[in-house]
Amino acid sequence: MLRGAAGAALAVGAAGALPAVAGAEGVARGGGHGHLRVRKDKISIQLYTLRSVLEVDLEGTLDALADIGYRNVELAGTYGRTASEFRKLLDRRHIRATSTHVGIDGDIDQAIADAKVLGNRRSNVPYANFGTIAEWSAFADRLEAAGKAYRRAGIGFGYHNHNHEFQAIDGTRPYDVLTRRTTRRNVSFEMDLFWVVAGNADPVREFYRIAGRVRQYHVKDRTPDGGFADLGEGVIDFPRIFRANWPLEVEEYIVENDEPVDAVKCAETGYNYLADVRF
Repeated sequence: MLRGAAGAALAVGAAGALPAVAGAEGVARGGGHGHLRVRKDKISIQLYTLRSVLEVDLEGTLDALADIGYRNVELAGTYGRTASEFRKLLDRRHIRATSTHVGIDGDIDQAIADAKVLGNRRSNVPYANFGTIAEWSAFADRLEAAGKAYRRAGIGFGYHNHNHEFQAIDGTRPYDVLTRRTTRRNVSFEMDLFWVVAGNADPVREFYRIAGRVRQYHVKDRTPDGGFADLGEGVIDFPRIFRANWPLEVEEYIVENDEPVDAVKCAETGYNYLADVRF
């Protein structure tokens, strides 16, 4: 922790000199020139990326992910299977559902029970949107309460951002409400890098505002005009972002594309990019 805090202090100072928008296209495609790398056991993929093909051929698509090299996935539903049935499909392919997107409006006890069956290390709320800071504050309190229940069950709990959390309401950003009204003990953050950039925020600055609480990245690339791109084919400078968070390295780098042209190819491109990138 002391080593991490020292690194955070240094990086906060460095971040002040960095541009708010992540990177030029040439730098992003160059893949970086450092000596650090993403370990393969930290590479994952959000299965929402492959929803169109999973709905048609669940087992064949899981086979394809295993063949690419994925050993971790993040769930967004189990495609009509129970938690136990889905766990068996993953186990046969030596894939682990390390994380799940789940809401907090339903039965939290059942969600926790399912997470245990699936073998999740973490569960994340995928989306929320409110028009007032009072509503965001109330939601933050609910996140804290849910996070306490998950922590007692031995599962990490967090929140996944979009872009609107970085847009101020009456002078206050909802993201700041979420980070300040929750505790690091109970609530972590899954930072979606695409949406941070889309919200005109700097992922490096935002990472160090809450140093140590960003446990997962959604690694999602962006075209120059703001659309979705496969990893390494857009303009976000991932090497800069990954390098700046060292030594407070996140636990998991999760490939995602909300609107892939070819979902399986997107998954392969994303895995290869993260396995090869240097920073």
